[in-house]
Amino acid sequence: MTITPRQIQLIQESFKQVEPIADQAAEIFYNKLFEYDPALRPLFKSDLKDQGRKLMTTLKVAVNGLNDLDKLVVVLQQLAERHVGYGVKPEDYTPVGNALLFTLKTGLGPSWNPELRQAWVDVFRLMATVMKKHAYQ
Repeated sequence: MTITPRQIQLIQESFKQVEPIADQAAEIFYNKLFEYDPALRPLFKSDLKDQGRKLMTTLKVAVNGLNDLDKLVVVLQQLAERHVGYGVKPEDYTPVGNALLFTLKTGLGPSWNPELRQAWVDVFRLMATVMKKHAYQ
């Protein structure tokens, strides 16, 4: 799977719209994630506000890293190793991806459209594939 320059542009522009509401976006994300899969809640030991800031910082690194996928792969592999240590399983990536899409749709409002949705789906799939392949195979 490849990410097109257009998709990178869409992802980066849309994330800039989310950044000003990062705390709210993180709260939406975790509420939806635990709605989708309540069994994931015990994986989060720290304060969810702090965790939300870490999430948004990590997303920013990933979004900015789309311009250099080779460097991003290394970052994602390190992240995957940490996630294994936290108890994350391969199947946990699906509710995370769905919660992320819901958060973006909610946060971006009228800017959310099928092309943007597909760009985020493709990027999340790419990231999740890299992470799962490194951590579980």
